[in-house]
Amino acid sequence: MTTQRTSVVIIGAGPTGLTAAALLADHGVPSVLLERWDDIYRRPRAVHLDDEIYRVLARLGLAEEFAGISRPARGLRLVTGSLDVIAEFPRDLDAGEYGFPAASMFDQPELEQLLRNAVARRSGLVTLRGGAEVDAITQGDGSVTVHATDRASGERFTVEGAYLLGCDGAGSITRSAVGTPWRDLGFSQRWLVIDIETTADLRQWEGVQQVCDRRRAATYMRIGDTRYRWEFQLHDGETASDFPDLSAVLPLLAPWLTHLVDPELRLIRCAEYTFNARVAQRWRDRRVFLLGDAAHLTPPFIGQGMGAGIRDAANLGWKLAAVLSGDAPQATLDSYEDERKPHALGMIRLAMMTGALMTGGGRGGDRLRGVVAPILARAPAVVNRLTDSATPALPRSYYVRGGAGRLPGAFRGAARSCAALVGTLAPNAVADADGRRLDDRPPGFVLVSRDEPTADQGFEISRRGAAIVVDATGGLGRWLERHNAAAALVRPDGTVMAAGRSVDKVYTHIPTSSCAVRVRTCD
Repeated sequence: MTTQRTSVVIIGAGPTGLTAAALLADHGVPSVLLERWDDIYRRPRAVHLDDEIYRVLARLGLAEEFAGISRPARGLRLVTGSLDVIAEFPRDLDAGEYGFPAASMFDQPELEQLLRNAVARRSGLVTLRGGAEVDAITQGDGSVTVHATDRASGERFTVEGAYLLGCDGAGSITRSAVGTPWRDLGFSQRWLVIDIETTADLRQWEGVQQVCDRRRAATYMRIGDTRYRWEFQLHDGETASDFPDLSAVLPLLAPWLTHLVDPELRLIRCAEYTFNARVAQRWRDRRVFLLGDAAHLTPPFIGQGMGAGIRDAANLGWKLAAVLSGDAPQATLDSYEDERKPHALGMIRLAMMTGALMTGGGRGGDRLRGVVAPILARAPAVVNRLTDSATPALPRSYYVRGGAGRLPGAFRGAARSCAALVGTLAPNAVADADGRRLDDRPPGFVLVSRDEPTADQGFEISRRGAAIVVDATGGLGRWLERHNAAAALVRPDGTVMAAGRSVDKVYTHIPTSSCAVRVRTCD
C-alpha cells in the first residue's frame, strides 16, 4: 500500500472540488484531488451561474474561456400553460458592478472541462487522481488520512493531508465520516429534466420561462446555440420510465414547438430528479470540512445549487492557506461554517419561497399570479430586487467585523450605512489608470480608500501584507461614498471585512501577516 502526503486532500472533482484545488494552488497550497470517475461526468446538470460566481472563475483565469461557452440570460418570464406572458422581469445583458453579466447559461460538462484545464495548469501544486474509490477517512491529532482503492487495478492506497475537503455530493462519504445528519427543511418535489439539442429556431425569449400552472409547473431555458432545457414537475405515480424516448416527451414540449414542422430534435437526456432542501447540521469535524452538495441541497428555482458550492470553496480556500502558512490560528477556520451556513440557509429558503410563489396555490394561486404579477412587473423597485444577482451579506465572524464603531448621535445613521457594507461583496470596479479591475491583482487583502493613507498607516498596511487602492471619484470611491464610508477592507474572496468613516477605523482590522504574504501565482 502506498501513501501520498500533501497539505489538503479533496474528495470529489466536480465544480466545487476543482475550484477549491485551483484557488488553494493560487495561494501556494498543494492538494491531492480524488475523483471516483476517470473523466468528467458527461450528463448535463447545472446550467446557470451569477456574476458573483463568474468573478471566481475570472480569478482562476477562465473569464474569456467561460464567455465562449456561455450566454447571458435576459431575465425571467412568468407564463401560463399555453405560454401567454403573465409578467416579465428583464435583466441587462451588459456587465454589472461585479464586472460580468448578472446571469449566464452554460453546459456543466463544458464548465468542468474548463476547470480541469485550470487545475492542469497548476499541476505543480494539484494532483488529480481519477478512478479513486474512497473507502474510509480517519483523523489524527495533526492530520487526516483518506483510505482509497484504485478502481482499475484494485490497488489500495492512502493520502494523508493536514485537512480534508469533502466535495463529494449529496451521497457524501465525507459527511458520513463526520457523522452529521441532514436538517430537512421540509421540501421535496420530483421533476423531469429534459435536455434537447436542435438547430431549429424555437422562436422563444432568450431568458428563463417559468410556467405557472397548477396542472403541471415547468421551466424552459435556452442553454447554448443549439441546447435547450425543460423541467416538468412530475405527477404522483409518474416516473422517468414513462418518458423513455423523444416521442414520449414531445407532448410535454408541444407548446414551444407549435410553429415547427417535423423539427429535428435530439434527446440528450431525460432524467428524474428529486429536489430537496437540506442542510448538514455540522460542516466541520476538526480537520474535515463539507462543501457543496455534501453540506447543502437547494431547490433549483433561483439557480444557485452549483454556485453555493463554489462560494464554499472561495470562502474556505484562502483561510486554509492562512492557517497552513502559520499566519492565522486554526480557530479562525470556524468562520467558514459561521459565514456560509446561514448564507446557504437563506438562499435555500429563498428558493423554496420562489418555487411556492411561482407554482403553488392551486387554481387560486394561478388566478392570483395572473393579477398580482403584472402589477409587480411594473414596479421598478420590485423588478430591480427580483433581477438583482447580489446575495445576502455574510453574518458576523472572525473575518466579518463591525462597521464604523460607536459614533456621536448625529452620525449613527452613517455608522449603520458603513456597517451595511460589511459582509457584502465589493464591486469589481476599475481600480487604476491602466483599466485593471479590483480583482485583477494577486489574491490577498486590499484596503480600498477614498483618502490617501498617512505614511505611518501605509507602512503598517504594507507590513501586514495588504494592498492599497485609493479611489476618490471612480467606481470604488462612489461605492464608498454611497455608504458614507471612507475606507473598506476587502478580503481575498472579495468580501468586505470592515468599513468605516476613516482609514484609521479600518486598517487595524487587517490580520497581521495576512495570507497575501505567501501567495504564489501558478502559470
